Amino acid sequence: MHLVYIGFGSNIGDRLAHIQNAIHALAETEGITLQKISSIYETDPIGYETQAQFLNGVAAIQTSVPPLSLLHTLKDIETAIGRKHRTRWGPREIDLDILIYGDLCLQTEKLVIPHPEMHLRRFVLAPLVEIALDFVHPVLKETIQILLERLEDDKSVLKKEGSIL
Repeated sequence: MHLVYIGFGSNIGDRLAHIQNAIHALAETEGITLQKISSIYETDPIGYETQAQFLNGVAAIQTSVPPLSLLHTLKDIETAIGRKHRTRWGPREIDLDILIYGDLCLQTEKLVIPHPEMHLRRFVLAPLVEIALDFVHPVLKETIQILLERLEDDKSVLKKEGSIL
């Protein structure tokens, strides 16, 4: 079994319902056990900035599902929830990304692990530090907390009250 961190986000429609549906689908998937879920954070968009704010967070899972199969599972969940592919970094019903897969370093045409931009994004690091404070990034060799403290990203990330499930 591998400890995997999945980033999630939504900024179209009922954002919280999309996230809840994705987490439930993930938890119901054979070979996956949900371990922890961060709080939900309301965040400014990155890249394509003329869009609604996102709700973002991170889930920790234990899984025996290999990385590329897990990627396909995440894409299937996105499709089932109604994700339509639009502009890169644009609006989305749901987005699910493999951030970290144990200490694996992988680079293929379809998947790069650890996520190549996670250390540059406050909307990833803030929820990740909540559930994996002392986790050491397998490439950068720094804890998630140190990566967050050093981040120069000035985008707004506000923790929301309440539970995801």
